[in-house]
Amino acid sequence: MRLDDKLDDLFKTFYSIKVAEGRSERTLGQYQDNYSYFVKYLDKRGIEPLFSNLDRTIFRDYITYMRNEIVTFEGHKYKTDKQRQIGLAPSTINTRLKTLRTMFTCLYEEEITASNPTNGVKNLPNPLEEIEVLTLDELKRLLKTPDRSMYAGFRDHTLMYVLIDGLMRISEATNLKERNFDLKHNTVTIPASIAKSRKPRTLPLRPATTKLVKRLIAANGDFNSEYVFLTNYGEPIDRDQFRKRLNEYGDKAKIKKNIHPHLLRHTAATLFLEDGGSIRHLQMLLGHADLRMVLRYTHLSNEAVQNEHTKHSPINKVADKLSRPRKTRL
Repeated sequence: MRLDDKLDDLFKTFYSIKVAEGRSERTLGQYQDNYSYFVKYLDKRGIEPLFSNLDRTIFRDYITYMRNEIVTFEGHKYKTDKQRQIGLAPSTINTRLKTLRTMFTCLYEEEITASNPTNGVKNLPNPLEEIEVLTLDELKRLLKTPDRSMYAGFRDHTLMYVLIDGLMRISEATNLKERNFDLKHNTVTIPASIAKSRKPRTLPLRPATTKLVKRLIAANGDFNSEYVFLTNYGEPIDRDQFRKRLNEYGDKAKIKKNIHPHLLRHTAATLFLEDGGSIRHLQMLLGHADLRMVLRYTHLSNEAVQNEHTKHSPINKVADKLSRPRKTRL
């Protein structure tokens, strides 16, 4: 057996190449996670993790395994039973395949391997399903749920405000430091190091939000940390930890929807558009280079669409007067 036939050795080589290319810590972490998922699958199937054992059939069976056998969040300490289900979402499967495709394409182009076993393995169709958002009433109920007289409750309430007002991702928010906030000018800057796009962006905040952040920073004075969102022990809060707490708040608020941090981003984006906000400005706030991605994040409510149609339908201009609504009362 050749040393370079071992998948672990090949992954280490691939990983070192990507480190040298300047990939972000987030991307490198995703490479490690998605590679480990594949190795666990091989172990479950009794396949020795050697390059010589790989072909298209293996990867296609891996797709079937992810669709029909994996239990989502199995063993995850912050997930509830209702969040666990059989089969991964197509977008998750495609993301895991992307790492493997990137890895084996890189190794082949670097002439480290003689072939690319992922050639011809296609992604799953990923239809743009309507994303659920919170109603304004549900959002207000959710915000009222944390006990703001306690440190953890006030921190959670403030973090929700920052997520909604800044329309940011939970991974961006939980990694914010005091220096990222300009409380005097009501802005927060997402550094390139924590932004998913690896591009910094400065976001305006409403005074109500910066007032909460200012109070939280003052409350953090007992901790020796530059981060803003901390646990009771002074460590940066983990996004999965907050996700679990947010889900519990949803239960207490009697909201039947699946409550998670990204739902706040979806909801904030939808409310922004429904209130007449520009989609171009929303694109900048969300931090997307591709406008098509913005459309995936925003789903106007049926009621809003109906109201806009009532006001702006071309039929309003061409319909016979007798078919138009008549004014009968003052």
